[in-house]
Amino acid sequence: MSSVEAEIAALEALSSAALRERWSALTGSPVPRISPKLLRLALAWELQARSFGGLSRATTRTLDQLGRGETLTAPARPGMRLVREWQGRVHVVTVGEDQVVRWEERPYRSLSEVARAITGTRWSGPAFFGLKKKVAA
Repeated sequence: MSSVEAEIAALEALSSAALRERWSALTGSPVPRISPKLLRLALAWELQARSFGGLSRATTRTLDQLGRGETLTAPARPGMRLVREWQGRVHVVTVGEDQVVRWEERPYRSLSEVARAITGTRWSGPAFFGLKKKVAA
């Protein structure tokens, strides 16, 4: 049994007060107002995330968007061809198999960089190209 597995197994024997103390010591944040059973699950997740890595930035953003229920951003996938008209001119962006975004035969790191090049101002690339949608109420 690994040390993480042993730590998670040890959570079962802790009292509510001990679980709260463990949470404070591990995270340094206020203890959430949840049942001891849920606190054990949250602690187990924290222990695993610290040992094996947590969620990616993209996953965290998606979960946050879903939780708030405001917008949902579709990822730019390889092979996508995005078309946007801006000030009377049609702009075509492609996403290569290598995940490189190309506009006017030039590579860019993100859709936001392309949107900034087109408009001259800071834009969310997914919003500019229609990949970020408001969730229906």
